[in-house]
Amino acid sequence: MTWLVQPRLVNDPFSDPALFIDFRFGRRALLFDLGDVTPLSARELLRVTHAFVSHTHMDHFAGFDRLLRLCLHRTAPLHLVGPSGFIDQVEHKLRAYNWNLLDEDALDFVLTAAEFAGGGVGGVCEFRAREAFRRRELALPPLAPGTLLDEEEFRIESVVLDHGTPCLALAFQEKLRINVWREGLDLLKLPVGPWLNEAKRAVRRGAPDDSRILIREDLFVPLGVLKQRALRSARGHRIAYVVDAAFNASNIASITELARGADQLFIETAFLDEDAELAAERRHLTAAQAGTLAKNAGVSRLVPFHFSPRYIDREDQLRREVEAAWRG
Repeated sequence: MTWLVQPRLVNDPFSDPALFIDFRFGRRALLFDLGDVTPLSARELLRVTHAFVSHTHMDHFAGFDRLLRLCLHRTAPLHLVGPSGFIDQVEHKLRAYNWNLLDEDALDFVLTAAEFAGGGVGGVCEFRAREAFRRRELALPPLAPGTLLDEEEFRIESVVLDHGTPCLALAFQEKLRINVWREGLDLLKLPVGPWLNEAKRAVRRGAPDDSRILIREDLFVPLGVLKQRALRSARGHRIAYVVDAAFNASNIASITELARGADQLFIETAFLDEDAELAAERRHLTAAQAGTLAKNAGVSRLVPFHFSPRYIDREDQLRREVEAAWRG
């Protein structure tokens, strides 16, 4: 079975945090955090439809300008989501530039910014290039609590963590994964085609088995037959992303729940446990704390990152410590 997306860290673990989530099928990508994104090509950045910013410390948001500069020349919108106060910060970023060359004849690039305060999205604004990025309020999207984005094949979930400032932990949750068994199609004498997308949609929405799936103008097949002979379903892939969090009771509970059963957990591993007091003072996790959280959440794969540069010559020690706590 194949994953819907391929996630990878943009930078080495001592550099700015950013997770690039590239879709295997389709010209699209997502970003978790906007640190230094210069390692990504212009082609890759132009595929980004949504960027979810944990918080606006410089190492998590400095890549905004490069992403904006590239997207100014495309017609597809760019959607940003961050914690409380994020819309004002995006507006201030946009107002720092002179847009006198933009008018009603300019390419109509649109940027939206939304804020998440824990329960749900609490504000959404739009900025249009033809209006020199003047702020416009938009209606709130109809999303379930704890959800930042909900699409046919996946959703993005979030919780707010304490880092001395609100900081979003994020999770990509693939919905029911449906794969096509080619041998089953051959046995049914059915061709591969766009109709398979409708069949997958019907399975995801729980349509009854007697629902008729249109193959071509004169051919229908019951959904139940396809489920039995040609479609295979499995639990969707889950990717969790946790950065900049104090190791306190509230954060522990939130992180454990968000990352529970994740196939991959990308988690900050800022300090060695010998420096736990310093980690607490700066509201970051130690390697042992990160590994313990991963163990308690039952994640399948742990990817530590966001190492403090004080350990530039002790990377192996950080990795051993987080691994030992995770394996337990």
